[in-house]
Amino acid sequence: MRILLVEDEPKAGEYLRKGLSESGYIVDWAQTGTDGLHCATSADYDLIVLDVMLPGMDGWKVISELRKTHPTPVLFLTARDHVEDRIKGLELGADDYLVKPFAFAELVARIRTLLRRGPIRESELLRIADMEIDVMKRRVTRGGERIDLTAKEFALLHLLAKRQYEVLSRSLIASQVWDMNFDSDTNVVDVAVRRLRAKLDEPFPRKLIHTVRGMGYVLEERP
Repeated sequence: MRILLVEDEPKAGEYLRKGLSESGYIVDWAQTGTDGLHCATSADYDLIVLDVMLPGMDGWKVISELRKTHPTPVLFLTARDHVEDRIKGLELGADDYLVKPFAFAELVARIRTLLRRGPIRESELLRIADMEIDVMKRRVTRGGERIDLTAKEFALLHLLAKRQYEVLSRSLIASQVWDMNFDSDTNVVDVAVRRLRAKLDEPFPRKLIHTVRGMGYVLEERP
């Protein structure tokens, strides 16, 4: 397995390179965001370990550019531990997020988990009725017509589509899409579903997103 490490701190980079090599991985090490992106797009890697704060180009920009063409799994390593930073990284296409300082054993465990998944998850196409979701390209069409969604709208639709025919509660949707718990009287999920419906369902005769009173929402094709 070949890993690209993008880390600008010499001491941390050498420690990680040595440790991952001793764990049986082939490791290439880039020390700037620009070099990291060049390596990631010009060679085949099984996984990328990416720092956020990098010279030349930060990790946010690197993964934004990478996701235009490559589904390679990305694990963010960073000292930025705010919830907003974790959400941003995941929305940009990261597969996991590990905050410094961390135990090396945990890093290896997370790498193994991601490598078992492989890149197939990001390459999948989800279909229901006349709707198609290209997960890698973050593209949604219905009846052949492109539907433009925000990052949150796409995350919400992706969750509903992955678990189509299953009724999802508002609290579950909130925890999965926003990575936080909301009070029971918060209508953020209802507002998000309403906006998604306006784009996905209202222009079309057949509705796909349904409300199950007292329980939540379900994505399914009904007669």
